[in-house]
Order: sequence, then structure tokens, then C-alpha cells
Amino acid sequence: MVGQESLSLRRLKEFQPLGRLSDDQLVLLANRAERRLHGRGQRVIERGVRDGMDFFLVSGQVELESGDGRKFRIDAGSDQAVNPIARLQPRMYTVTAVKPSEFLVIRQDMLTQLLRSAPVHQVEMQSGEVSGEPESEEHQLLMEFYAELRTNQLALPSVPDVARKVRRLVDREDTAAEQVASAVAADPALAAKLVRACNSALYRGFSDVRNVREAVIRLGMRTTRQLVTVFCMREIFRSNRPALQKEMDRLWKHSREVAALCWVLADSVTSLDPEEALLAGLLHDIGVVPVLVQAEHHEKLFSNQANLDHAIEELRGDMGAAVLENWAFPSRFLDAVRHAEDWAWDSPESSPQLADVVIVAQLHAMIGANRSADLPLFEQVPSYRKLGELKLNASRSLQLLTEARARVDEVHRLLSIH
Repeated sequence: MVGQESLSLRRLKEFQPLGRLSDDQLVLLANRAERRLHGRGQRVIERGVRDGMDFFLVSGQVELESGDGRKFRIDAGSDQAVNPIARLQPRMYTVTAVKPSEFLVIRQDMLTQLLRSAPVHQVEMQSGEVSGEPESEEHQLLMEFYAELRTNQLALPSVPDVARKVRRLVDREDTAAEQVASAVAADPALAAKLVRACNSALYRGFSDVRNVREAVIRLGMRTTRQLVTVFCMREIFRSNRPALQKEMDRLWKHSREVAALCWVLADSVTSLDPEEALLAGLLHDIGVVPVLVQAEHHEKLFSNQANLDHAIEELRGDMGAAVLENWAFPSRFLDAVRHAEDWAWDSPESSPQLADVVIVAQLHAMIGANRSADLPLFEQVPSYRKLGELKLNASRSLQLLTEARARVDEVHRLLSIH
């Protein structure tokens, strides 16, 4: 069925990347797009197909199911519905309507063509001049990213095989510790890291563990899963080009600092799993990695730090969500990636979420790095107010982290295990 009532320009701009288009372009797009209605239980998208279409959820609720049986739901109007549903092609998910749902369906090639001629956000260059040329190097790169991201042509980093295998094993209810230990032991270097981590000050028991099986039993399955992924992440931040590796090292250093603060904040003022918060902090800038890799092929962009920084700012959330979507991570991690530097973000949940912890950790990390000039006051940040079990204020917050410095340093050592 096809919907009849037209969508307002304001509603269209709530979707990404439609918000980059001009009003005239949106009118043209709305006239050429298709509106589809699906009843409860109807299949919307089949996994594995490459249909060249973007599905934007206008109303209702859908369920996405991956090839390994993982399921999650998306409601219209939520953060997860801002981008096209199951956007990567070929489709990685089967999508089914849980409630009667309406979609705006747009041909990807048409949207790409519109984006290439979309207005350019003005960017101040290092020279002090303002760039607004539609054919600028930066604009071309941004449009290329959007086009390749939607058609799954962009080389996204892949999660290491052992981390993927361990995550899948732990997600199964019938998996034994011996099976997880066997999967970890297949990578001797990783196995050694896990044993050393288990014997560190953060996890040490009455005696040291001697092998991977004992480490898995002491840590527990969930903690083992998170730590295995954490230890594998360092390899993602690698490049063969020295100048690019310098950027990767800077990114890893910042991610490691945020991750350590996430661990302490989650453990001190929330009921969230500290290891899960650690991983969310480590992954919050994962979307920058493919931007840096792609920027290497655009000499003008890479040589101009202002241009590169703007490209990163524009794309980090979208790219990060695409990477974690590709890795089949839960939606709470995708929220943390999308909103890591969105100080005004306010989750509909009353209790703290992973994204809240990452946002607050980011604030502290930036203050610690003397980057507080453009930051809001703590009390103005909704995520900060949610970490309120200890009635935090600015002075209490900094005092808490000062007192916990030894634990932050211990997490740093954990992330530096070779």
C-alpha cells in the first residue's frame, strides 16, 4: 500500500542524510520517493538482498534479525530510526513490522545524486578563508562517504575473528566456560593478555590464575567477552603510513583515556557493567578510523587539518554506527557512538545508559586535556544529571575521579598489556 499524506520538510530533515539537502531538493525527493505501509507481521526487507533502496521508518515499530539469530527493535522517532533501516547492502538483517509501519522508500542512486549537489556547510580554513565551493575536496569526500556507506562499498574495519567467535559463544545460553577458553586459547597472544588481566589489581583474587580456563571462570563469561573485544581493538587503530599512524595513535590515546574514565564512572555511580562501559568508551570514536583511512587517498584533505577535522566531525557518528552495526553490536553501543559528543542528548530512559557514561567521560577527558573552552557546564548536560546517585556536581565529580586516579591508571595498564 502507498501512503497519501505528504511529509513536511521539517519531518524529512529529521532523517539522515536528508537533513543535508536544501528545501527544493527535499520537495523533489518527496515527489519521487515511495510511501509504503506494512501490516503487523509483514516482511519489509529480506536479509542478503541488494535492492538499491533506502527505507526510512516514518511510523510504527520493526524488528531486525541478523543471520546468527540476534534480534532488536526500532521505533519510529527514536535515535535508531534517524538513519535508513538496515542500510548496509547486501542486507545484513531481515526486517519485519512489529506494529503497522510506514516507510519512505528512496532510490539510493537518486539520493546520492542529490547529495552531490547539496549545499556545502561553510568551513573556516586554516588560512582564515571560508570554503563554500560545491566542488571542494572536502565536499566531494563527504558525499563519497555517504554514497559508499549506503551501498556498502566502503571498507569498514572488521572485528577480529576470535573476538567475533567469543561474542557469539557467550551470547548462547548453552555455552560452557571450556568452550570460551578454547576459543581464546586459539590466539596465544590474546590468551596471555587475558591471564595477565585476570591477575591484575582490578580482578585479582586470593591467588593468581595459571591458564585461560581459570581466567574465564574467575572473570565470568560476560567480562571475558568484553575484555577479549577490548584487547582486539588496538589492532584496528593501525596504519602503514607514518603520518596517518600518528593520527591513529592520538585517537587511541584519547579513546583509552575515555574508556578508563567510563570504567570508573560506571563502577562508582551507576549499576552498569564497568567492562561494558569500558568497551563503549574504547569504541566511541571507532567511526574516525575509516575516515582517516579514506582521507589518505585525498591529499588536499589530509594535508589540511581543518578540513580533516571537519570531515571527522561530520562523519564520526554515522560511520561509527555503521561499523558497530556491521559487527552486530547491540543498539546501546550504537547510541554511545552516535551521541559521544552530543552534550544536549537526553535519553528517554530515566536510568543512566552507556551513552550517558561516555558523554560524561568525554567531558572529563577534555577538561583533563585543557580543552574546556567550548564545553558546557556540567549541570547543563542531561547525561551528567543522570549520573546522580552520588548527587554529583562539578567539584564532587572531579574529586571522585581524583580519588579514583589509581583505578584509572590501573585500567590504563590493563589497556596497555602486550
